[in-house]
Amino acid sequence: MTELSTQPQTSPLTPPPAQPAKHSAIRSLLRLWPYARPIRWFLVGSTTAALLASLSALVIPLVLKNIVDGPVAHRDTSGLWLQGVLLLVLGLLEAGLFGMRRWLVARPLATVERQMRAELYAKLQRLPVSFHDRWASGQLLSRATSDMYTIRLFLAFPLIFLIVNSMVFLTGIGIMFSLDWQLALITVLPAVPLIVLCSYFERRYSAAARLSQDQNGDLATVLEESVLGIRILKSFGRHRTMAARYRAQAELLRSTELRKARLLADLWAVIVGLPELALGISLAVGVVQVAHGSTTAGTLVGFLSTALSLRWPVESLGWLLAYSNEAATATDRFFEVMDARPADAEDAAAGSPRASRAGERDGIRLEGVRFRYPDAPADSPDLLSGVDLHIRSGETMALVGLTGSGKTTLTALLPRLYETNDGRITLDGTDIRELSRARLRELVSMAFEEPTLFSASVRENVLMGAPEAPDESFERALDVAQAQFARGLPEGADTQVGEQGLSLSGGQRQRLALARAVVGAPDFLVLDDPLSALDVHTEALVEQALRQVLAETTALVVAHRPSTVMLADRVALLADGRITAVGTHHELLESNPDYRELMSGERVEDGSLTR
Repeated sequence: MTELSTQPQTSPLTPPPAQPAKHSAIRSLLRLWPYARPIRWFLVGSTTAALLASLSALVIPLVLKNIVDGPVAHRDTSGLWLQGVLLLVLGLLEAGLFGMRRWLVARPLATVERQMRAELYAKLQRLPVSFHDRWASGQLLSRATSDMYTIRLFLAFPLIFLIVNSMVFLTGIGIMFSLDWQLALITVLPAVPLIVLCSYFERRYSAAARLSQDQNGDLATVLEESVLGIRILKSFGRHRTMAARYRAQAELLRSTELRKARLLADLWAVIVGLPELALGISLAVGVVQVAHGSTTAGTLVGFLSTALSLRWPVESLGWLLAYSNEAATATDRFFEVMDARPADAEDAAAGSPRASRAGERDGIRLEGVRFRYPDAPADSPDLLSGVDLHIRSGETMALVGLTGSGKTTLTALLPRLYETNDGRITLDGTDIRELSRARLRELVSMAFEEPTLFSASVRENVLMGAPEAPDESFERALDVAQAQFARGLPEGADTQVGEQGLSLSGGQRQRLALARAVVGAPDFLVLDDPLSALDVHTEALVEQALRQVLAETTALVVAHRPSTVMLADRVALLADGRITAVGTHHELLESNPDYRELMSGERVEDGSLTR
């Protein structure tokens, strides 16, 4: 039995597009402007309130200077009352303005987050299946959850305080120079090494933040796979192996987070240490100046109080830069999805569909269809290397072939879940590339080999195939698929089936998936081995009812068993990337040894399928 790998991934399970060599956090964050623009006045108001609150705090040192040089120096206690009231008013004003700042942005930013999340979800629905084949679901999940929270928090706090703290710092430096230029010069000397350090820190922290967010997506993928595959893990006794894999991935994320913490700690040590050292020197020099009478005690108190008021703008610089870099990488991850080309991007430029001749019903035609998956090895042959097939209007064609021959892939080309590399497919004479995807998927309905259900009611799952279908069509679809069991559920067709429909058996899920495919009476029906999970008795009943549906549509049915093949008017054999034979079931049994082996299991020495 193959062991599940416990080796953690050293890179994301789904590698994101390569980042530019010189990554600019500012350029990334500027891409948020279209989302922030509608709430720009709330952001301006919040920034203004925070700025006024912070500037009011800078007035307090000036009041203290007046107290020391006035009432205290002259021993005039009556003069303290006015100054005390002024300090109280400034404190209340600061608190009120900071409260207003939060109130102004809370609701608007929640709206922005909701809009971005909704647009991301809508984009994921429009992206082609090939995109989802390449991307792990956990990576997409982390972009829709944790990355959205990171961006919202950046707009609510770091963005505002990067502006506010910069203005407060410059204002405070101006006040300090106005009080004593010599002490101020000593205090601002650490600015040069801090600027150099912050530039170095930004580059390293940005890389660590991106790696952390990608690893968080990997961790979400492992967790999701463990939850969805819990029955498999338990039945094969591999839950401990998967737990070890999860712990290994979590340890990898922990290591990256610790690296981020070390970077931030180093930065904070310098950001806090250098200004404190400069402040200590300023205090010593100031005391000497007061002792020699070159400055007043009030001036020294006001200067030191102003310098202490600037501790938060300076010390917060490390955290603000760190979070801004995380927000920049979160923005990059968001736009990696939003910039991907949607499946229907070409629909707008496709032009009007070429109409068939009046009354023409040509069915389905595949002409020279070639296809290979984008991630297939360069030296491997095409999966489909020139498929030619005509399914007449009103005809049911069974598609058979060895496992891995490309049957399911071929059926996915009809509704353009994948795009052909060459050749064309027409429906009643119209090239499917000339139809919008919305129109194409109204015409073509599918039932997949793996019946996927959603956390919704039976009715909602079935009507996903035709949301506007009347109750009569819904009930008929249940009868065709022999899904009458739905009427006996606790709440009938309104019973919730649970995530992935796991509260139902495999056969029940497959019957509901079949009902979903036929409920809208589509013009073209594609069924990928629709009866594989049914018992013999139920299969016979479904086949009997399904014949009525197939008589009213043009259908392609992937078949692995003779009983399913018997539903078809003709059979097409897919081998070596091509259709090698077409005929009725009995004709192919008599004339084609490859087909005979597929259906009967006979050993055919000279058949191509035995090679």
